[in-house]
Amino acid sequence: MRRRGALLRLHTAVVFAFLYAPIAILVLFSFNETSQTAVWRGFTFEWYRKLLSDEIILGTVRNSLIVGAAATVIATVLGTLAALAMGRYRFRGEGLTRNLLYLPIIIPEIVVGAALVTFFGVAGLRLSLVTVVIAHVVFSISYVAIVVRARLSGFDRSLEEAALDLGARPVQTFFRVTLPLILPGVVAGALLVFTISIDDYVITSFVAGVGATTLPLQIYSMLKVGVTPEVNAVSTLLLATTVVLILFAQRLQQPPPERSEG
Repeated sequence: MRRRGALLRLHTAVVFAFLYAPIAILVLFSFNETSQTAVWRGFTFEWYRKLLSDEIILGTVRNSLIVGAAATVIATVLGTLAALAMGRYRFRGEGLTRNLLYLPIIIPEIVVGAALVTFFGVAGLRLSLVTVVIAHVVFSISYVAIVVRARLSGFDRSLEEAALDLGARPVQTFFRVTLPLILPGVVAGALLVFTISIDDYVITSFVAGVGATTLPLQIYSMLKVGVTPEVNAVSTLLLATTVVLILFAQRLQQPPPERSEG
């Protein structure tokens, strides 16, 4: 048993090293003093200072934040409503509706991107930040619906019934009883959508027009001329933002600790 335990720990260490060693190297060399990414010359914050004065990168960051914020608000509202409808009501075609809602998660992103750019062409929509927002909403609603519906699985409907019996209107019951109880799931879904929107490259590359370049698209264009410490610095900041948002979302999805009586 001891030998098996040691082998299991070794195997786990090797797997985690294989997964995260390249990321650690990327972060490390974002502080490299020289422009060469294969030789360590010393520690510096110069590349991060350059990022703060780079108007092109700051513009793409602004586009990413606009798209992420808009897509998050729209997808969170629509996804929450969809989760409430599927979690509380039984209707004809419920299974088909559920499968169609979750389909964007299963379909490859390149297929979704090609379908959306074709749709925008048929609809006569010019590719811009608006089309990017629409595309991000399309594939993000499913994530919100899944997270919120999981939160609804343990929801006590008797609380709503009690509020209605005490004279509250349905709208008041929703905003004063239902929404506060499912709010951690709603916020977690919103953070997940924002993270996915900020990181998305494949679908965005199909539907982004002139002046709608987001940060992932800019990073990819910078990689075409080679990996530089500036690219590593941008990637590190994007990685840090993503990790923080995901950890916060997971924190919100955890059930609250039980209080001891007495």
